[in-house]
Amino acid sequence: TWVAPSGATLWMSYLDREDDVMRYQGQAFNWIGFDELTQWPSPYAWNYMRSRLRTTRASGLPLYMRATSNPGGPGHQWVKRTFIDPQVPNNSFHATDENGEVIQWPKGHSREGEPLFKRKFIPATLFDNPYLSDDGLYEANLLSLPEHQRRQLLEGDWDINEGAAFPEFNRNLHVIEPYEIPSNWTHFRACDYGYGSYTGILWFTMVPGSEQLVVYRELYVSKVTATDLADMILEIENESGESIRYGVLDSSLWHKRGDTGPSLAEQMIMKGCRWRPSDRSKGSRVAGKNEVHRRLQVDEFTEEPRIVFFNSCTNTISQIPGLPLDKNNPEDVNTHSEDHLYDALRYGIMTRPRSNIFDFDPAAQRTGFQASDPTFGY
Repeated sequence: TWVAPSGATLWMSYLDREDDVMRYQGQAFNWIGFDELTQWPSPYAWNYMRSRLRTTRASGLPLYMRATSNPGGPGHQWVKRTFIDPQVPNNSFHATDENGEVIQWPKGHSREGEPLFKRKFIPATLFDNPYLSDDGLYEANLLSLPEHQRRQLLEGDWDINEGAAFPEFNRNLHVIEPYEIPSNWTHFRACDYGYGSYTGILWFTMVPGSEQLVVYRELYVSKVTATDLADMILEIENESGESIRYGVLDSSLWHKRGDTGPSLAEQMIMKGCRWRPSDRSKGSRVAGKNEVHRRLQVDEFTEEPRIVFFNSCTNTISQIPGLPLDKNNPEDVNTHSEDHLYDALRYGIMTRPRSNIFDFDPAAQRTGFQASDPTFGY
């Protein structure tokens, strides 16, 4: 404990395990700080200590939580998703919950509906600390590290993670500012559906005269039924006036039995949101991963990557570089990771999209799996 001349008290304590947060039950603090936040594998400790952040109205003291951290560590993904991905560095943004909804003052409060608080990511590198950078010794040590550790600790790169399935993903190369897409470009979508977990939907277009795919929109939701999802998709597309050439959906949503009522895919199709089944044949996951690698490469003729993402697709941009390899099968990603948008990406790029809209015929495509029915959409 350290007491400042003003009387303010700084209490240095510890959280060795997540259960240690209970030591602070009943306590109240107006400032809480964490050191090396990514050492926590989940946001549990951070969120619980946030409940200790309080003061009496009479004191008028502002409330703050601060944390320092390096990229990497067991909590890399949740820290990145919470603080780095939502906004560009040094810009504050309204805090959101685990579903991406802005946290607001509760009903009945005088400030009901207003955002509760903000977050901000302030980047810093070795060169922001003259005490460590001046003699060059620490920099030399960091330069000698393996690439992924060097990019994390020296360059402060949050898009690189040890064991990442797609280390070639580069935010400066593959993420672009949104632009108005001409209506005569080919538009299509892909979906990986889940009710209890998450549903990931991506919208694609292809630049005419090139092989470049543009992922220009995402939808990432949970606890949404298939019919409600169909309504959401159609509303988005109707508002934008897009003409969607086709959609590809996880083929497991077409069940084979005929006595269990309409499948989830059929429920969506009956709403007017049409799909064709994705390829889930043997080897399709490995082939899809290989195609993602190829798309992330820079085309030697155009000198542009074969796939780019609008920077508004924040969840996709967060998930792709953080996907880990399957330790038992390095040719695939770890299926226990958060891979819903990756699966949607894989389904979409494996449909062999074509940029020439005048000779594009979805019903005539032959892609190694069942073609879409031109009448019913599956």
